Amino acid sequence: MTPGSTRRGAYDFAIITSATKPDQQQRAVSAIVTGFSADPITRWVFPEPHQYLTYFTEFVPLMAGGAFEHGSAYCTEDFMAASLWLPPGVHSDVEAMGGLAAKAIHERDQEKIFTLMGQMGEYHPTEPHWYLPLIAVEPAQQGRGLGSALLKHALEIIDRDKLPAYLEATSPRSRPLYERHGFEAIGEIQVADSPPMWPMLRKPR
Repeated sequence: MTPGSTRRGAYDFAIITSATKPDQQQRAVSAIVTGFSADPITRWVFPEPHQYLTYFTEFVPLMAGGAFEHGSAYCTEDFMAASLWLPPGVHSDVEAMGGLAAKAIHERDQEKIFTLMGQMGEYHPTEPHWYLPLIAVEPAQQGRGLGSALLKHALEIIDRDKLPAYLEATSPRSRPLYERHGFEAIGEIQVADSPPMWPMLRKPR
């Protein structure tokens, strides 16, 4: 469900809150992990079910844990959807992510995974910006506009500061959603047999 559709969905009524307490943070991470269970890039990195459930749960806080500390982890009231934004100057723990990847990923696959991570870093803006490393909706609730509601909430805050926003679209399905909210693809990342992903930038409003 997207804005402008003839069917009114959760987008029209979603209540967005910040995940600040430990139990809320755990529920937000669970929403991300569940929502990414069929994501092409994520499951290319973690293809085995046990591997995914074990290590992606650890990966989420390393990539986006700064959102919890800075009050920019946004969720729907029922925790069916979550977005973890990193404000300017707050970064993913790249060193810890690399260490986890070395432990979680088969040695035969590590070179291509680290190459992918390197390419992601090359597109990342250097000027002050907001970064959205992770946004996800519980699979059973997808298509009701919850992703749009989360994006709209955060972008209103970002636009008050007149700053750019950046993310990577990790599936062909998510790219049009981001485009509807003003993001534009600035390249394409693909390594070996990986699915494509698209770095996307939204200029200041």
